[in-house]
Amino acid sequence: MLIRYGYEITLNFQQPTALVCLLSVHEDCAADIRVPETTFTAPDVPTSTYRDLFGNRCRRLVAPAGDLTIWGDATIEDDGKPDNVLPAAQELPVSELPDDCLAYLMGSRYCETDRLSQSAWDMFGAVTPGWGRVQAICDFVHHHIRFDYMKARSTRTAFEVFHERVGVCRDFAHLAVTLCRCLNIPARYINGHLGDIGVPVVD
Repeated sequence: MLIRYGYEITLNFQQPTALVCLLSVHEDCAADIRVPETTFTAPDVPTSTYRDLFGNRCRRLVAPAGDLTIWGDATIEDDGKPDNVLPAAQELPVSELPDDCLAYLMGSRYCETDRLSQSAWDMFGAVTPGWGRVQAICDFVHHHIRFDYMKARSTRTAFEVFHERVGVCRDFAHLAVTLCRCLNIPARYINGHLGDIGVPVVD
């Protein structure tokens, strides 16, 4: 199926401000793009792009004082099938993980592994390592947190989500990623916004 995706974001700045925007499809999906991304800003400002260490396409610009609208539009193809279920997937010991996976074991501003490590081991340490343990983490997060757009907060961390038990999509992801990392399972996530695709919110 073809999915048209895009964005129109308007921000207000008190003074000229340097921006780095990560709004494009990741390079891993470049072969699936059917209509290349068109972007513009209003007012028109010079932009440049680069790829960061994670392969994200980043757009740099300096926003002028006042309103700035950033707009993008493209079409991508997707088979519409759910992700593969691989119950035989195994965990590797940390000593055998590829070097480029080690970064995804570390804590971060939103994923406080130091604050959730004991809870993670208490809840999931006895679960057989592999797919089943990751699925147990995902199931826990799904049932532990109540989704609520009205409770969104840009500063909420995984530790806070764990205790507040409410959040939005990224809060679910932050908690699942953190619990995996606490158990030495490399994890990262991507974020996408599908707020106006006509699919009702499911309780």
